[in-house]
Amino acid sequence: MYALLLKELSEFLSSLTGYIAVVIFLIITSLFLWVFPGNLNILDGGYATLEPLFTIAPWVFLFLIPALNMKSFSEEWRNGTLELIYTKPVTEWQIVLAKYIANNLVTIIALFPTLVYYYSIRRLSLDPGLDEGATWGSYIGIVFLALVFNAISLFASSLSRNQIVSFVIGLFISFFLFVGFEQISSFSLLGSFDYIFIQLGINSHYVSISRGVIDSRDLIYFLSLVGAFLIFTRYRLEVIK
Repeated sequence: MYALLLKELSEFLSSLTGYIAVVIFLIITSLFLWVFPGNLNILDGGYATLEPLFTIAPWVFLFLIPALNMKSFSEEWRNGTLELIYTKPVTEWQIVLAKYIANNLVTIIALFPTLVYYYSIRRLSLDPGLDEGATWGSYIGIVFLALVFNAISLFASSLSRNQIVSFVIGLFISFFLFVGFEQISSFSLLGSFDYIFIQLGINSHYVSISRGVIDSRDLIYFLSLVGAFLIFTRYRLEVIK
C-alpha cells in the first residue's frame, strides 16, 4: 500500500492538479477574508477572529474536494489501468486507503498556508486577542469535514467512468449531507423529529467542534461517515473488478 500511496502523491505533485487545488483554495479564501468588502472581511469586522475562514472553507471544499477526487477511480477505470493495479499484490482495501490518504494529504496541505492568517491576526490583535480554543477547534472541525468530503467523493469516483459525472455525484451527496437535513428540518414538518434531522447533517457537528469543544459524539459521527463511504467504495471495487 505504501508504494501505491507514493504513486498517488507523486501523480499529484508531478502534475498541476494538487498545486491548482491549493492555489484555488488560498485565492478564494484570501479574497473573501482580506479584499472583498462585507461580513466575511476580517479587517472590516474589526475583531480578532478567524471565524470567516471557517465559514468560507467548507463551501470551497464542497466543490474543490469532489474535483480533486473525481479522477481517482474514474480515470483508472476508463483507461483500463485499474485492472493493472489488481495484478499487483494489493487488496481492495489497500487501493482504497492509498487513494483516500493521498487525497487527504493534498487537502490538508492546502490548509497549512492559512496559518499565515492565524499569525497575522495574532500579531495585529489587542488583548484579549484571538480565541485560541475556538480557532484550533475550528481547524480540527475543518480537517474532519475534509475527511468526510474526501470519503464521499472517492466513492462517487468509483461509480462512473466519466469524471464529470463523478464530480456531480460527489458534489450532490456532500451538499445534501452538509446542509440538506437542516433544510428539511427548517420546514418544521416533523415536529420534535426536526432536531434529529439536524443532527444527521454534517454542519451541526462541524459547528459544534468549531466552538472549541471536542465532543465524542461529533467525532464518532465523522468517523462513522468516513468508514461507511470507504466500505461503500471497497464494495464498489469488488463489483467492477
